[in-house]
Amino acid sequence: MRLPIIRQLYQTTPTDKLSVTLDVLETLTEARGIKEEELNIIGELITNICGALEVHQMVSEGMKESEALNVFAQKVLGSIDK
Repeated sequence: MRLPIIRQLYQTTPTDKLSVTLDVLETLTEARGIKEEELNIIGELITNICGALEVHQMVSEGMKESEALNVFAQKVLGSIDK
């Protein structure tokens, strides 16, 4: 998870395009022959896209962008600690 990437995706990409990209990446993870290193990279991309989608959601519900980014980061870091 990288907040600068999530911020860039949030600011420049509509949710419908993010959702389509997410679907493609999720499908790609199921392909035969994908190496572990490639899965790690795809997983990182998926996390960033999901972050941007969540930020879009929180901002549409009235939260400020910076606060939404921090909430998402804390959510991810909190799940890592568990």
